[in-house]
Amino acid sequence: MCPRWQATSRREISKWIWPLPRRPAHHPFCTSAVLRSAGTLSTSVNLEDFPCHKIRNFSIIAHIDHGKSTLADRLLEMTGTIKTDSRSVNQQVLDKLKVERERGITVKAQTASMFYQQNELRFLLNLIDTPGHVDFSWEVSRSLAACQGALLLVDASRGVQAQSLSVFHAARERGLTIIPILNKVDLSTAQPDRVKAQMHSIFGIDPTDVLHISAKTGEGISGVLRAIVERIPPPSGEITGRLKAFLFDSSYDRYRGVISLVSIQDGVLRKGDKIASCHTRKKYEITELGIMHPEEVPTAQLLPGQVGYIACNMRQSSEAHIGDTLHRVGDAVEPMPGFQPAKAMVFAGIYPLESSDFPNLEESIKRLTLTDRSVAVQRESSVALGQGYRLGFLGSLHMDVFRQRLEDEYDANIVVTAPTVPYKVVYKDRTVMVSNPTDFPDVVDTSAHVCEVQEPIVKASIIVPEEYLGEMMVLCFEHRAEDVDHQYLETSGEGSNRAMLTCTLPLSEIVAHFFDKLKSRSSGFASFDYDDAGYKQSSLVKMMFLLNNKPVDALALIVHRSAEQRTGRVWVKKLHKVIPRQLFEVPIQAVVGKRVIARETLSALRADVTAGLYGGHYERKMKHLENQKEAKRKLKRIGRVDLPQEAFFDILSTRRS
Repeated sequence: MCPRWQATSRREISKWIWPLPRRPAHHPFCTSAVLRSAGTLSTSVNLEDFPCHKIRNFSIIAHIDHGKSTLADRLLEMTGTIKTDSRSVNQQVLDKLKVERERGITVKAQTASMFYQQNELRFLLNLIDTPGHVDFSWEVSRSLAACQGALLLVDASRGVQAQSLSVFHAARERGLTIIPILNKVDLSTAQPDRVKAQMHSIFGIDPTDVLHISAKTGEGISGVLRAIVERIPPPSGEITGRLKAFLFDSSYDRYRGVISLVSIQDGVLRKGDKIASCHTRKKYEITELGIMHPEEVPTAQLLPGQVGYIACNMRQSSEAHIGDTLHRVGDAVEPMPGFQPAKAMVFAGIYPLESSDFPNLEESIKRLTLTDRSVAVQRESSVALGQGYRLGFLGSLHMDVFRQRLEDEYDANIVVTAPTVPYKVVYKDRTVMVSNPTDFPDVVDTSAHVCEVQEPIVKASIIVPEEYLGEMMVLCFEHRAEDVDHQYLETSGEGSNRAMLTCTLPLSEIVAHFFDKLKSRSSGFASFDYDDAGYKQSSLVKMMFLLNNKPVDALALIVHRSAEQRTGRVWVKKLHKVIPRQLFEVPIQAVVGKRVIARETLSALRADVTAGLYGGHYERKMKHLENQKEAKRKLKRIGRVDLPQEAFFDILSTRRS
């Protein structure tokens, strides 16, 4: 060996080797930082003391703004999981994302383990928080899969809302035990007896089983904890059985790779164990595991019925398959039923403002879709906007939240195209799904080769006070509603009666402005929910916009034939406002096939070519003017209108608003 190498210390040699990233001590995922922020488990707590019969796994299901996050805060306080500071109030502890705190909604399921003592027994309670909006039904289904019970939370002043219906039925289909709870009973507008009658008529719940609480003041929270222990059945599992862990969520940490949330069904999982995936067949070694209390707290092992996190040097986001079953290497098990793949209902293109930012956008989308597997991702390119992605979402709110998370968490500067829905184009020999308007066939091609075009429809439910029922019917008919029906939820009692309006609507009619109009015309009292109802034949056309007789693919639309005239006039006027003037006259046209639906003309910038002529004959001035006209005619034939990114941003933002 070279004497120089012999005299060199190991510490100096390690400096020459390219180091892997190390977690700083202040990093939120560093073990020491976790112990300081979340605290270690008490010395009196041993996870081995909590077999299956002392474990309860439950979720909270509710409509938006019914107090679900506030109830979670009070449960964490009552069990001593988080400290109660008299100088401040814990608010939305489990809503960790910036978008959740700004909007006041839950968009990402979170897990928190609590220790609760009743009489002489101590129980381990695993709360798996769930969103309440229909656009995040994928998060709800994953949360409910790891639970045996659910708390159905209803506002005592607002009553049963539309989105509570779908979440309740999803929990009932999975066989979960439902604990009905009335929240906000301390308000002067609360009507507990009337709301309990609603719950009995809609859900078939016995009014005597309903708990009365005020999550804001803490009234009745102790009764909720007792009901969780007494009513919700414990999970089943064999500690001596083969290891079987159900993966129901994941996130990414740049220092540890993919962090997976698992529910242990059978066996014991320890640090250092070698595990394998039933889906990918890849093998890993457990480097860290623990429970969420509510932050990460490392433990020595996870037992049957317990819910926790694992880190196993999983580097690729695609390896963490939601619904996968993990088992010990060499000890194969029968995989558990996974989840049905999420079906995207709304599509939009996302492009960087600067083309050089595309690699950063690509990496940001990969990281963000790890925490939201319901997003469909496909690369695409546009002549006007360059390289980008076409993403599929479960709804318009889901799309807007994803956009905001890209901007907040990854500082992305992006342009989002108008939302579209997937259409079925039935040719004579095949059926094609089209989500990008540029791929939709032209009118001439449709008449020659296409048998029919189908659009997705939904079964909509609107719960609204009786006095707004007429306005809601008008709104539905304006958006091509069919099979409109209604029924009254109450026939007597204090206050106005409420009605539930049901109808079938084209999905394309509700992805843009429908929800805003619904809230505006009902003074904010209406609630809206919908379920997929398949596809139906419809008369649809592709509308293109021409600038100086050249199409702009990024602005293509798919519209119903009954709305083509109105839509064409509106959008050519908006384009006329945002497109910068050129040196030649620019016609702005909305066309369907070869028909021009609407037109606006952008006047040319005119230079005074006679300004430098001092005196002289009149024909001299006319010669300069004629030369200018000829140059403009030639420029119009060969000229090209380049839309700046700012103009695209303005027109697309206006289209979504």
